[in-house]
Amino acid sequence: MVELFSIIGVFLAVEGAVYAGAPGKAKHLAAEISQMDEALLRRFGLIALVAGVLLVWLVRG
Repeated sequence: MVELFSIIGVFLAVEGAVYAGAPGKAKHLAAEISQMDEALLRRFGLIALVAGVLLVWLVRG
């Protein structure tokens, strides 16, 4: 459970850094994402999901 909260904390820190460091770019990116095709977003999401699982698997062994 500690690891889950640690992961959530890191995620929130990274997201916060993006919005704090470049709010204009973040808004522009959000606008672009809202215009993207759902199938393309799904594909990118699946790729990110697989990459994340592989990264955790490689690090945790």
